[in-house]
Amino acid sequence: MKKILILNGPNLNMTGIRKKDVYGAETLKQINDELKLYAKARGMKADFFQSNHEGDIIDAIHESKDAYDGVVINAGAYTHYSYAIRDAIEAVSGFTPFVEVHMSDINAREDFRKVSVITDVCVKQICGYGKDSYKMGIDLLEEIL
Repeated sequence: MKKILILNGPNLNMTGIRKKDVYGAETLKQINDELKLYAKARGMKADFFQSNHEGDIIDAIHESKDAYDGVVINAGAYTHYSYAIRDAIEAVSGFTPFVEVHMSDINAREDFRKVSVITDVCVKQICGYGKDSYKMGIDLLEEIL
């Protein structure tokens, strides 16, 4: 069974509380519970990690090289400026494919959100489909693993 990591960055722990019009009313735990079943139905075991701390996210990325077959990452605001997270993904991308996801359409939001510094080190960027962005990321990993 393939093992995947669903990795969430800052403020995503506030999903279901913050900006419901953008991110929806479901909590991250509710979304993760659904994603766990979704991955299992595709023959994959999904683990979850969320942090508001850049270093913890980088450590999880480094550890993914040996622990996971693929990663779905929503780096939150770090998407737009964390070259450290970008470099961490690049360092392990030869071992572990990463799919970048966002619940909102970052290209239709504020100008600063339209820039992703991690896209070029990920297999693909998927955005604008709410929690289904994660499911599409899982589907892509299923195809390439």
